[in-house]
Amino acid sequence: MGYRVVVVGATGNVGREMLNILAEREFPADEVAAVASSRSTGIEIEYGDTGRMLKVKNIEHFDFTGWDMALFAAGSGPTQIYAPKAAAAGCVVIDNSSLYRMDPDVPLIVPEVNPDAIDGYKKRNIIANPNCSTAQMVVALKPLHDAAKIKRVVVSTYQSVSGAGKAGMNELFEQSRNIFVGDPAVATKFTKQIAFNVIPHIDVFLDDGSTKEEWKMVVETKKILDPAIKLTATCVRVPVFVGHSEAIHIEFENELSAKKAQSILREAPGIMLVDKREDGGYVTPVECVGDSATYISRVREDPTVENGLILWCVSDNLRKGAALNAVQIAELLGRRHLKKA
Repeated sequence: MGYRVVVVGATGNVGREMLNILAEREFPADEVAAVASSRSTGIEIEYGDTGRMLKVKNIEHFDFTGWDMALFAAGSGPTQIYAPKAAAAGCVVIDNSSLYRMDPDVPLIVPEVNPDAIDGYKKRNIIANPNCSTAQMVVALKPLHDAAKIKRVVVSTYQSVSGAGKAGMNELFEQSRNIFVGDPAVATKFTKQIAFNVIPHIDVFLDDGSTKEEWKMVVETKKILDPAIKLTATCVRVPVFVGHSEAIHIEFENELSAKKAQSILREAPGIMLVDKREDGGYVTPVECVGDSATYISRVREDPTVENGLILWCVSDNLRKGAALNAVQIAELLGRRHLKKA
């Protein structure tokens, strides 16, 4: 007997990717429901590459009773309304929005990093998926933290427009086309032109001058990995369709050589080390699209601090940063708790 699984927000970028990954990983689902807003009700979407078509159901009328898990990719607004209803009906919610991430009664999970934390899901019947930029970073940090204990992290992100949804991808495409034909590149989704440009601004500004995206990376890393880690981030939107990149500077309590770090990362779960010190001996966002791994390159020692390392981290943000991590949480939940398949 398998699981009955709901994907909420099934017609969006992340929701469609959730369906693809559930099918790709042969998740033991006896039944899958695609659910979205009334705008999408009745359309059909494919369950991965299986040829199996799912008719989209209206979230406003959907009954979560009898369903085992609901993977939410609908944003904080709809999640605030419907996730508690699903949880109250006995359906475990795995939420991709930021709504529940810092709730002390909701576990924030990256399965390669803190799988044991999932045991606390019963308090709310909700599990949170971290921010996409946080998810790939903590996968890289975890094995190094275990080896030498991280004191401080300074990270600069280079985040693709898909992190802003379909509207962000459309804006990059339209602006690029308009520039080539001599038309104005009008910014509507982003605060400035994104085509052939970079924007050091993701989410709203906070009182201290940081943005909410930067704040998320700080507090989520502390919750997932270790509250003692000091972290500062600068988050930048770049004209890349899919794939987030990060330059991560790490200061450790104990000595850790670049060679030893490479050896540790090579064996760590979820990581692919590609680190040849030659032209092209590193991974870029274009190469990680459609892949489940978090790629690490350019591991080197930082001579400006004691026990310092620098590394380059790249991942498909729609997969590990969102959909894949949610499915991995569902797999972990099944193995540890629900045990139906």
